[in-house]
Amino acid sequence: MTLDGHTRTSFVRGGGRRELLTGVALEYLARRIESADGGYPNLVAAASNLVPTAEGTLQERARLATKRVIRPLALRALASEIGLDGVPEHRSAGEINPETSTRKTGWLRARLRRFVAGAEVGQSVIAAPPPVPIREIFRRFWPYARPFRRWLWLSLLFVALAPAIDAMRIWMFEPLVDEVLVPGNLQPLLWIGLAYLCLTLLDGFVSFINGYLAVWIGERFLLSLRTTFFRHLQGLSLDFFERRKLGDVIARLSGDVFSIESLVLSGVAATLSYVLRIVFFVGALFYLQWQLTLAALFVVPLFWMVAKYFSRLIKRASREQRRRSGALSAVVEESFSNVALVQAYNRQDTEVERFQRENLGSFEATMASTRVKALFTPLVNLIELGGVIVVVGMGTWMLARGQLSLGALLAFMAFLSQLYSPIRSLSNLTTLVYAASAAAERIVEFLNLRPSVTEKEDALSLPRACGVIEFEEVSFRYPEGAGEAISSVSFVVRPGETLALVGASGAGKSTIAKLLLRFYDPTEGRILLDGHDLRDLELPSLRDNVAVLFQEALVFDGTIRENIAYGRSGATGEEIVRAAKAADAHGFITSLPEGYDAVVGQKGRRLSGGQRQRIAIARAMIRDAPVLILDEPTTGLDAESGRRILEPLGRLMSGRTTIVISHNLLTVSRASQIVVLDGGRVRERGTHQELLSGGGSYAQLYRLHQSGAERPVLSGAKIGGP
Repeated sequence: MTLDGHTRTSFVRGGGRRELLTGVALEYLARRIESADGGYPNLVAAASNLVPTAEGTLQERARLATKRVIRPLALRALASEIGLDGVPEHRSAGEINPETSTRKTGWLRARLRRFVAGAEVGQSVIAAPPPVPIREIFRRFWPYARPFRRWLWLSLLFVALAPAIDAMRIWMFEPLVDEVLVPGNLQPLLWIGLAYLCLTLLDGFVSFINGYLAVWIGERFLLSLRTTFFRHLQGLSLDFFERRKLGDVIARLSGDVFSIESLVLSGVAATLSYVLRIVFFVGALFYLQWQLTLAALFVVPLFWMVAKYFSRLIKRASREQRRRSGALSAVVEESFSNVALVQAYNRQDTEVERFQRENLGSFEATMASTRVKALFTPLVNLIELGGVIVVVGMGTWMLARGQLSLGALLAFMAFLSQLYSPIRSLSNLTTLVYAASAAAERIVEFLNLRPSVTEKEDALSLPRACGVIEFEEVSFRYPEGAGEAISSVSFVVRPGETLALVGASGAGKSTIAKLLLRFYDPTEGRILLDGHDLRDLELPSLRDNVAVLFQEALVFDGTIRENIAYGRSGATGEEIVRAAKAADAHGFITSLPEGYDAVVGQKGRRLSGGQRQRIAIARAMIRDAPVLILDEPTTGLDAESGRRILEPLGRLMSGRTTIVISHNLLTVSRASQIVVLDGGRVRERGTHQELLSGGGSYAQLYRLHQSGAERPVLSGAKIGGP
């Protein structure tokens, strides 16, 4: 029986991939035929019915397929029938199929992996970072501990003293038993008690100094690392923040950085402490009874093997746990940032579902990590118990034969309990190190990023520009963009002139502003400031010469005074008030109970849109830059608020090179030059009257705007003095 062409095509294309059908669909069909009568004809009949309607259908069938042993003969026959290769040859009944013979073992291993790895819950909004070796993590972050090297050596000295004191305290058990308890002689009890008291007091002092130094060094290390990481993030280009989830960035800065300290500093100190304890206690055990010590140490390789195996599992689980934590923070930040939109559209349940999905993923990742650690602990305890049983048995036998005193046996058991404790802790530390390395990988991923916009080594400093802006055949494509945002754009703007960029949304107007601030570099052409290519200038020097009013009036959650002074570092109180008066903001500021010390709230939510815009104008006023960019200055304002900011905007524009971005033609009708953008290209240019008389797209758009409601007009002719 042979499949016809239509059935074969439907079958192959149903899953979308040949390899997917070979590994999934064939297994499903073979599972169907395995328990059925009729053999090969039933297999072919099943093929015509397997045309999945969704990927989920095929995935579910794949899950079911793995529960059965696949018959190579059936797979081979079907593969030949539908034109697929790669299916095992048929074996006779007397032959042993290695794949079949090991399937049960593989099934058990798969179930164990699923148990420790947890169930997959959807796809996270955050991708996993690339793996980084432990050695590379130490090499990357150890330099941050160099300023504290003197304190580290002092801390390590106290780390070494602690196990030595513990060893001496345990040693006191032997004379206490053999010289006091067994013979009933109380004479040595006084000096033994005094010695034990002194050792206890010394141990308390050493523990206090060691604990305090460890926390101080660790917190100073975190302080330095967090600041360096934050400075690095601030230095990355704008495209990084446009592509990344802000909540995930915050999670890395706050939570993941903390884990690095436990890996680089606390981990090293703990390792040294455990190793020294092992050295002291093993030395004492060999001194007491070397044969018994060799018997006690047989479990050490078992500790190491278990720790090595579980460390890989814990690292995998911890990487997923940290990734899910970042994804959860990203969803929370995005949802709360748009809470007005969420509530306006009654999408609270949708956001809760998004949060629950990521929360469930975080839960599964946490439980997977917990399962691994929960399995690790009893295994270690079981190994330790085996060592204790061997020692007790041999010690009792040696005590009965007179080869070991009771005091020596009790001291040996005490030392042994203290020996197994650091060995067990060292095994636990291995798993903790791998868990911390999962967080460190997320930090290294960002530290490896470099700004897409960089300075040349011989970059020029431009203290105060005249303000001549030139675009020469500038083209630009956003990273991973589908096409060019702007193409072959050219214009010149001189001091005192106003260039208006108009066009529909997506025409490339805001892209030009980003290029002028050098958030991005053009892919073709040049942008000049006073004859200097922007790529030849120092970035701080360039941006010091540009003031910008964004489409959204951005303010910080601070006082009005702080928001105005943000325009120029070191601004005096008089300059702040003068800028506020020029921006027509002094009146409403003084009417507030706290005046200039009033807190505006997050994103200025305690102020109206017009008030936020006037604070932004005052901030640009105090900056006093020769180049001014106005990105939709009246967007979001009603007609009255728009008129109120015209006068302060006019004062701000006076004598400066001004670029106004607007899709509303009525607000820019008196600009010195108007450039009409369409699809990233310059379609028309000229004055308002020239473009109207030309009868082109500008004239048509202007008539459409004119037929609407009256709008405020941004007029260079009406600009007053400062």
